[in-house]
Amino acid sequence: MNEPRGDLRPPSLNADEPTTLLAFLRYLRDAVVAKASGVPDEAARAPGVPSGTSLLGLVKHLTRTELNWFVWAYEGADVPLLDDGEPPLPGETAADIVAGYRAAAARSDAIAAACPDLDRPGARSLRETPPPSMRWLLVHMIEETARHAGHADILRERLDGSVGR
Repeated sequence: MNEPRGDLRPPSLNADEPTTLLAFLRYLRDAVVAKASGVPDEAARAPGVPSGTSLLGLVKHLTRTELNWFVWAYEGADVPLLDDGEPPLPGETAADIVAGYRAAAARSDAIAAACPDLDRPGARSLRETPPPSMRWLLVHMIEETARHAGHADILRERLDGSVGR
């Protein structure tokens, strides 16, 4: 789980839009992984709030969100939509779940990198709307990942008092 990370510095003030959006999304993904790292598996899968949310549940949710939006909706790959209600399964380790998230993020990054124009719409939508543009999708994933990174901050602090990135 503690694999070497890429360059996570914020993009320069003069970076182009795709570089800026992807850099912030990667930074937030890393924050989520950092919060799920170094926690014993049982603690990471244990609900930290009455709704049942756990650190590993958040990572699985973000994995499904990446795959459903980038792969199924934007790319239009003929893959089944992933159910968002499934908690970590017995036998799934934190390392497995984080590796799955990293793989989904890498696939999402490849799809985004192959997009020649941020205005280009995807193949279909997960909502009752026309397919969104790559720009919309990147901003949506930044919002989604940032929101859940905040949840992960709180869950981790409740588990062991760890605060900060």
